[in-house]
Amino acid sequence: MSGVIVTNPPKAAAKDVEALAGFGVATVSEAMGRTGLLGPEIRPIQQGVRVAGTAVTVIGWPGDNLMIHAAVEQCGEGDILVVTTTSPCTDGLFGELFATALTHRGVRGVVLSTGIRDTQELREMGFAAWSRAVSSQGTVKATGGSVNVPIAIDGQVIRPGDVILADDDGVVVIPRERARETAEKAEAREAKEAATRAAFLGGQLGLDRYGLRGTLERLGVEYRTYEEYVGERP
Repeated sequence: MSGVIVTNPPKAAAKDVEALAGFGVATVSEAMGRTGLLGPEIRPIQQGVRVAGTAVTVIGWPGDNLMIHAAVEQCGEGDILVVTTTSPCTDGLFGELFATALTHRGVRGVVLSTGIRDTQELREMGFAAWSRAVSSQGTVKATGGSVNVPIAIDGQVIRPGDVILADDDGVVVIPRERARETAEKAEAREAKEAATRAAFLGGQLGLDRYGLRGTLERLGVEYRTYEEYVGERP
């Protein structure tokens, strides 16, 4: 497998990345019309951590982490390394030594569609990681691939320089051209949710706030007392 390593791709503006870091994955996905989410199988190895950064993308061969080594050189401050393979793989392509090298370069975390290992060490060093599997299975360094090219994970295209936002709920990708617009929409959504939260704290029901009683009626959902319900049962 031949490949290419692309240097210095365009990236989302740092201020827009930082703005997006203030919102949860669910909020940002909703702000983009419920798009951008990677699949639910990609889970964090830690809890209570949220990171946002610009993607450095890797596509390599299953069971082979050569291209991750190549990608480290292309990573810098504020990046998130995003790794996939040409076909499904759950081997532990990434571990503590990679994280040490990336921490030195200011990388904020890693997202893998493959496996990861050394999870305890990664948590202890505070390196944020999301992966499809945890596996001690080792890898080789024998086959070419590509760095900083568009890749696809769970149906989502991720380009170098796109924004990656990850937290306990999963991972979302925001196209770099939409970073500022999405941050603004996420802020508006959070303001709306704050008003709804205050209403719920005051006792208002979602049925009334969202006008759902009419929806129930249109769907033919009826209210019955317990006695009526029991009496109607055969």
